[in-house]
Amino acid sequence: MTDGRNRMTRADTGQAAAILAGLGGVDNIDEIEPCTTRLRSLVKEPGRVDPAALRAAGAFGVMVSGRVVQVVIGPSVDTLASDLEDLL
Repeated sequence: MTDGRNRMTRADTGQAAAILAGLGGVDNIDEIEPCTTRLRSLVKEPGRVDPAALRAAGAFGVMVSGRVVQVVIGPSVDTLASDLEDLL
């Protein structure tokens, strides 16, 4: 029997997978960290980041500065970051 704490719903999995794809895929991620309402990511190749795909996945905004990508998610960023870690 499971208590449901570690189960991701299809919606959670879908959004996390879409965000991951928008960041250039698993092999493009060096680090992911939630920060207030943003998901901070360190990527290997910034050119692989697709801001339009990130917005389509639910991001309110995307900022790229060098290898650092900040994706504005909102108050659910901690949950999303945890879901992303499960996919990495």
